[in-house]
Amino acid sequence: MTGLLTSIQAALGLPHTPIPFTSSGALPSAFAITDLACASIAAAGQAVSELLQQHTGRLPTLEVDRRLASFWFATSIRPVGWSVPPPWDPVAGDYAAQDGWIRLHTNAPHHRAAAERVLGACADRAAMAAQVAQWAKSDLEQAVVDAGGCAAEMRTWAQWQTHPQGMAVNAEPLIQFSAGNSPAAKPWQGSVAQPLAGIKVLDLTRVLAGPIASRFLAGLGAEVLRIDPPTWNEPGVVPEVTLGKRCARLDLHDTSDRAVFDSLLKDADIVLHGYRADALERLGYGVAERQRLAPGLIDVCLNAYGWSGPWQNRRGFDSLVQMSSGIAEAGMRWKNADKPTPLPVQALDHATGYLMAATAITLLGRGGSARLSLARTAKLLIENGPGTDEALRAEDENDQGLLIEQTPWGPAHRLHVPLKIIGTPLQWALPAAELGSHLPKWR
Repeated sequence: MTGLLTSIQAALGLPHTPIPFTSSGALPSAFAITDLACASIAAAGQAVSELLQQHTGRLPTLEVDRRLASFWFATSIRPVGWSVPPPWDPVAGDYAAQDGWIRLHTNAPHHRAAAERVLGACADRAAMAAQVAQWAKSDLEQAVVDAGGCAAEMRTWAQWQTHPQGMAVNAEPLIQFSAGNSPAAKPWQGSVAQPLAGIKVLDLTRVLAGPIASRFLAGLGAEVLRIDPPTWNEPGVVPEVTLGKRCARLDLHDTSDRAVFDSLLKDADIVLHGYRADALERLGYGVAERQRLAPGLIDVCLNAYGWSGPWQNRRGFDSLVQMSSGIAEAGMRWKNADKPTPLPVQALDHATGYLMAATAITLLGRGGSARLSLARTAKLLIENGPGTDEALRAEDENDQGLLIEQTPWGPAHRLHVPLKIIGTPLQWALPAAELGSHLPKWR
């Protein structure tokens, strides 16, 4: 357990302080994902604690609850009388090719369309399976990617370590920091209760990792404005990840929307983005342009497969990285299963999200940028080995907070937060919201 935490502390430049983890047990997995959950959340908490010491002279203590950390790595929201839509498109999933397994990620309509351009229109999983069975897995992975879609063949960890992309990303640091323009010293407007009050976060992230990061920042008092393109939606995760945020839409191909975006960026303290490595460049918002518009901007970015190597611009998601990097294959052997066995939660997304939040907080006051990737977080998890096989005590009603969150879909509870920082409660002023439900402007 301490290995994961000390690795993360070293990557962030945080002191190697032990942090207590309460309760016992772990999610069932070939890997120590509950330990990863605790370590990543603890590091984000430690970054807050260090920030408070810098401004108040007092270092608050913290602790992380193993059960709650595990549950939050699945979902934190407990709807009352309604349910969150299923997270997966009906044909997304693992399929047997001629020579092994491949995963197709079809949640976004344009990604499903790309897969169907290669495989033909498929009404259901059976039709898709019949088509996939005619392909060699490597050929199909490449064909779907070339068509603009998302796919990953199942590899072992040994195969990934000798693959050009595996070699590239595994040579990268867990968090790659770069110095930026020194910011004009902005006076701290926070307090012990809300350390990030007065901090504006422009959130250009999707699905899980980036939104987990901005949700954490919002819980500490930051003003988070999420921007999505006009037609993007992710109904299976929006109630989970938009807690505490305002959500607007802009079309960066439209001149007037670009002018709005420029003004938002100029006023932002932190920008988080999770598009492919070259996506903002192609829109005319590369690193140099972002720094020109917003000198001193803290710029924290994430991608799936890392920032060097042949796949640095490849589309990817947690489930695909698990297939590529050997996690799903190791799970299959661990479970003696006859098909790929992913982690029971999207742990790469959640952990990388907390690492992004910790990174942004450590950069406050000194500026600069940082890059993280799901595939590099996967290496951290894999190399740490297995965790305990002691089961977690089952969730019960005492794990839920008493407050009712009035969401657009209906009332809900949230689970108690796994991180306790003395004097600094994680709390969110806004309920979860639909994408595009707010105006694109700072409060």
